[in-house]
Amino acid sequence: MKRTLAALVLMLTVLAGSFAQMESHITWKFSTKNLEDGKVEIICEATVDEGWHVYSSVLPENTAVPTNIEVEESEAYTILDGITEEPQPTTHYDETFKAELQWFEKKATFKKVVQLKQEGDVVIKGYIESMICNDETCMPPEMVDFELTVNTSAPATAELTAAEEGAEEEESYWGIFILAFGGGLAALLTPCVFPMIPMTVSFFTKTSATKAAGIRNGISYGLSIIVIYLILGVAVSAIFGASALNELSTNVWFNLFFFLLLIVFAASFFGAFEIVMPSSWVNFATKNEEKGGLIGTFFMAFTLALVSFSCTGPIVGALLVKAATGGYMGPIVGMLGFSSALALPFAFFAAFPGYLNTLPKSGGWLNSVKVILGFLELAFAFKFLSIADMTMGWHILEREVFIAIWIVVFGAMGFYLLGKLRLPHDSPMEYIPVSRFLMGLLVLSFTIYMIPGLWGAPVNLISGFPPPKNYAESPFGVGDQTPVQGIVSSDNHGGGMPEGMHYGPQGIPAFKDYDLALAYSKKVNKPLLLDFTGLGCTNCRKMEDKVWSNESIKSMLANDYILVSLYVDDRKKLDEPYVSEITGKKIRTVGQKWAEFQMERYQQQGQPYYVIIDENENTLNTPVAYDPDVKKYKNWLIDGLEQYKKK
Repeated sequence: MKRTLAALVLMLTVLAGSFAQMESHITWKFSTKNLEDGKVEIICEATVDEGWHVYSSVLPENTAVPTNIEVEESEAYTILDGITEEPQPTTHYDETFKAELQWFEKKATFKKVVQLKQEGDVVIKGYIESMICNDETCMPPEMVDFELTVNTSAPATAELTAAEEGAEEEESYWGIFILAFGGGLAALLTPCVFPMIPMTVSFFTKTSATKAAGIRNGISYGLSIIVIYLILGVAVSAIFGASALNELSTNVWFNLFFFLLLIVFAASFFGAFEIVMPSSWVNFATKNEEKGGLIGTFFMAFTLALVSFSCTGPIVGALLVKAATGGYMGPIVGMLGFSSALALPFAFFAAFPGYLNTLPKSGGWLNSVKVILGFLELAFAFKFLSIADMTMGWHILEREVFIAIWIVVFGAMGFYLLGKLRLPHDSPMEYIPVSRFLMGLLVLSFTIYMIPGLWGAPVNLISGFPPPKNYAESPFGVGDQTPVQGIVSSDNHGGGMPEGMHYGPQGIPAFKDYDLALAYSKKVNKPLLLDFTGLGCTNCRKMEDKVWSNESIKSMLANDYILVSLYVDDRKKLDEPYVSEITGKKIRTVGQKWAEFQMERYQQQGQPYYVIIDENENTLNTPVAYDPDVKKYKNWLIDGLEQYKKK
């Protein structure tokens, strides 16, 4: 009786531990909404625990696992492309992938549309795939099944409201506003805008009979500039919509278009040709300036917007791309910030024309500003090409190529600032001003700083602009050599690496398949080190960079152990999906298989998680998780070897 009771208590303890480890930090609610013309929207609402986040449906390639809705094919409906998401995700720089990623905290809603092809009840089956992380670890990607019944005769339901907008969204809007305000200040220094200041002052000097009238005209002029650009922001939001704007910023063809557009603007800034608005538009605006009053003031502002387009156009375009991440309000907030910076000096000098004399006279320095902007346009153009390249997996603009292009562009800018290069519209210089000389030295220093990036250096100052390290010709750096290549070959009787082995983190030979690794372990009589890891696991990368890089640890992992890295977020599809005996969920991917294996064998779900076993799959010592203490990890490996020798 006592043995039975003890066994029952032990079983309950293990089950309790298993359920504790299996605790999910995200819950899903599924529903549908009937749209017009027989379309049905599948709505997946997520509630995420405090401190955790779920990723957006659009992420750069080779980073974290994006949230995705998979719908089973059926003759009853057609699956339409695209996923929309609410609210707007926040953008964060991820040190693991050296890239900016978008994710949601607390609440998120993902939607996908299908087109029904028959009337009556229709059953829609599928699943949503997602991965959640916190500041320390990531859970394996999870696939949650849904089965929804819809009827085309049912009335359309009320649209779900987006999750409430919190402080993070407000912070995002403030970020867009500040960035846009800076863009407006930069636009003031372009040769298309700066010379307009005395022209506008001349206009208002004639129409402002008194000081009060001047102030009134200055305010109305500034407000007119703001209104014109706000109309542009509202139009962009109305035409494209919130979700479309977000998708547009990561769309392949849009990024290719914007790459070509910035190349054209850069060539124009360098002096190859002039971009001007149609003369009929400008003449129409100029003619209406003569009407006077508020109408004349408005058309004076409209003339400014048209004439300055060739310089403000690329700045406004780049701003709208960034503002697209702010939903409907993003472009509006962006245009408010840009136009406010642009309007302030015009309004001030229109109200107080006497202060105009304090401004420097326009001349060759304005063209230099335009050329420098051209260099920046050229550099940023390749960021848009990079997004398209990574999305499509073309590998034509990998990390080394991107950095090489930036080195050339900024190097040329530095030599231009030092007077070593001249472009068509530059004025002759007898000497280089001190400010320009110092700026040239700064740009050349930045250029030299980027050079080691060609050989694998992190170049953190430009993090987020070039592709991540794993999207490179040499992910481990140029000239990387593993010190154990000969040992691997000798273990395999001179036949090179065995089937399934490759050079993993830190150049350590490793497997990705447990069965192949176990078979090789038996062949060479070495213990097996199970490395439960993930592509999106920050702490896994920290262990590899800070602990596995130690020469003695690297040597043990390469020479004394057979390493198998089991990626729980590997999205490769299994040939034959199966149902989990623990959760009852369908296992569809390789990553799910290893996550299930970790849960079933060791009642653990977090990564990194390290286990040492022998060729008979017996655990040799206590498994360990994340702990960047090199000495402790080394002692743990030594203990594993000693236990293996005792068996």
